Amino acid sequence: MQHTTKQSAILLLADGTIFHGKSIGITGKTFGEVCFNTGTTGYQEIFTDPSYFGQIMVTTNAHIGNYGVNTEEVESDRIMISGLVCKNFSMVHSRPDSESNLYDYFEKQNLICISDVDTRALVSYIRDNGAQNAVICTDGTSVEELKKLLAETPDMNGLELASKVSTKESYFFGEETATYKISALDLGIKKNILRNLAKRDCYIKVFPYDATFEEMKSFNPDGFFLSNGPGDPDPLFGAQDVARQILAENKPLFGICLGHQVIALANGVSTYKMFNGHRGINHPVKNLVTGKGEITSQNHGFAVNKEELEKHPELEITHLHLNDDTVAGMRMKSKNCFSVQYHPEASPGPHDSSYLFDQFIENIKSSKN
Repeated sequence: MQHTTKQSAILLLADGTIFHGKSIGITGKTFGEVCFNTGTTGYQEIFTDPSYFGQIMVTTNAHIGNYGVNTEEVESDRIMISGLVCKNFSMVHSRPDSESNLYDYFEKQNLICISDVDTRALVSYIRDNGAQNAVICTDGTSVEELKKLLAETPDMNGLELASKVSTKESYFFGEETATYKISALDLGIKKNILRNLAKRDCYIKVFPYDATFEEMKSFNPDGFFLSNGPGDPDPLFGAQDVARQILAENKPLFGICLGHQVIALANGVSTYKMFNGHRGINHPVKNLVTGKGEITSQNHGFAVNKEELEKHPELEITHLHLNDDTVAGMRMKSKNCFSVQYHPEASPGPHDSSYLFDQFIENIKSSKN
């Protein structure tokens, strides 16, 4: 573990703004779209969430690393963020079931981190100026050189990233003797989604992002699932085609986050890049069907076009984000299909929305009758 004097480091934004801080001891530079997460806990789940691939994460919570890491608290098999920006990085950890400290976890995967940053000022700046590309530098590279390198970093708008995080080979999750079989398209799936389905007596076959409908259908599933994931949904033509074919056969379909956006695109409703997205475990959503409020876990930088959705004869909005009135959920009127823009598996976060998995199972049951 590193205990030496911290070296100066910088975060350079694409518009030329510089935030100063200290390196935690891992030398190098890393590029990505800078965004912030408002969660007060669950940093390990955030760092391993495939939806964050290609992004530099700013944590608004002041203390990171204070409860260490645990191999059970991951959403994938590796760290997915490009880099971390935080206020206080703790080299020591105090929790009975932590297995190691966060520094060693980062060092093994060469994750560049800058601490001692005025994160309140940085988050305020991103809120006012929008998400943009950035670079964390802990190796002393000149600002002029960093600006040149940053200019070559691709923009998130139009960027297809599902292929970077999806499984290369199909695999199974759950008990083979389970009552229900689910074919899941992995666009960057979180492990806790699979756990939630398996807990509801499902045996899941997870397919790569470019799997065809015929491949997914060959498992003879009772229902289909389109997962969350990183990047722009627009270039995912294969996934959109899969969604159209599932809908054509009116099979039970559930989509989360990127999967929700893919279902919208498959129905001819466009998506757009948000100014700075929704990321945190405290986002208020209203269920328009029940009238109830939900505190939700969210992580997305793209959203479904609300005006187009409202005009669509086959789609209806089921959930609205109460902070900005964006679409948080929808369903089809004549098809066995619904989707949400947030994360009902809620790890970490509230469990207000876990009923959505039960709803999917009920849809599967009704389709069998």
